[in-house]
Amino acid sequence: MSEFTKIPVLDVSALYADDPKALSSLTAEFAKAYGEVGFGYIINHGIDSALRRAVFDASARFHALPLADKMAVELNPLHRGYIPINTSTDVNSKLANIKKPNQSASFMMMREDAIADPEIFLSGPNQWPELANFRAALEAYNAAMTDLGKRLMRVALHSVGVDPEPAMMIFETPTTWLRLLHYPPVPQQAASDLFGSAPHCDFGCLTLLAQDDVGGLQVQTPAGNWVDAPIIPDSFIVNVGDMLHRLSNGKLLSTPHRVINRTGRERYSCPFFFDPHVSANIAPLPGTGAPKFLPINFGDFLRGELQAGYNQHKKQ
Repeated sequence: MSEFTKIPVLDVSALYADDPKALSSLTAEFAKAYGEVGFGYIINHGIDSALRRAVFDASARFHALPLADKMAVELNPLHRGYIPINTSTDVNSKLANIKKPNQSASFMMMREDAIADPEIFLSGPNQWPELANFRAALEAYNAAMTDLGKRLMRVALHSVGVDPEPAMMIFETPTTWLRLLHYPPVPQQAASDLFGSAPHCDFGCLTLLAQDDVGGLQVQTPAGNWVDAPIIPDSFIVNVGDMLHRLSNGKLLSTPHRVINRTGRERYSCPFFFDPHVSANIAPLPGTGAPKFLPINFGDFLRGELQAGYNQHKKQ
C-alpha cells in the first residue's frame, strides 16, 4: 500500500462499451487504484441521476417520520428495517478500541426474497414503511446497482489475473445491501472517540457509496493520516472490503475509513454493498499466487459480525 494524499478518479464508461482496449485500460487503472489505495471515485457509471435523487428523497422522507412509525419496521433478525441511533457499535474494529455506538440511524434493505429459507442465512422479504413511492424507488435503485456491481466485479477479478466467469458463480445470486444513512451533526466539542461511523474496514466485497454535499467521510493512509473524500457530483465512491481482499489474495486493499460530521448539518448517504451469496466459501482465487488466507464461509463470518455489532442481533 502506498501513501496517498487524494483519492483516484476512474472513468468506468468502458463497462458499457464494446471496446476491448478501453476495458483493458480500465482494468489496469482499477488494479493500480485498488492495489495502492483501496478507494476510488467512479464517474460515467451508467446510473441514472434521477434514480439517485429518488433514493435520497426517500431517505429524507423516511428519517423525517415520527419515531413510532420508524420503529414499526425496526431491524429484524433478517437484518432488514430501521436501525435506530446508538444501536450499532464497531466492537470488532481492528483499528481502535470502540466503546461508543455510531452516531447514525439508517434503514436497511437487502435482496428481496419471497420467503425466509431457514437454510440460507439472512434470506427473506424486506420490511417496508407506509411511505409513498418508497419501496419502488429503492427497488429500482437496487436493481441498477446490482447490475453495476456485477460489471465492476468482473473488472476487479480481471485486474488480479483471474478468469471472471468461474469466479463470478458465487455472485450469481449476490447478497446485496442498500442502507439509507442519516448522520445528525456531532457537536464540535464532542469526545474524540465519538464518530458518525467509527474507523473500520468494510467486511464484504464492493461498496458503492452515494453521498450528499455535507462531507465527513475520511480514508486512512498507511502512515495513519486521514484524507477527506468530498463529493464529486454524480460520482460514486467505491471501495474494496475484506472478502474481496481475501479473494484477491491481498492484491486489492480493504482500506480503513470513518465518518465524522461536525459540520452542524445533517448528513445523508446511501451505501450499496455488493457481496457473494452467503453460502460462498471465501479463499484466494486460482491465479493470485500462493494463498495467504485460510478459507472462511461468508455466512458464518457475517453471523459473527452482525451479532457483535448490532444490538438487535445480540438478542438472538
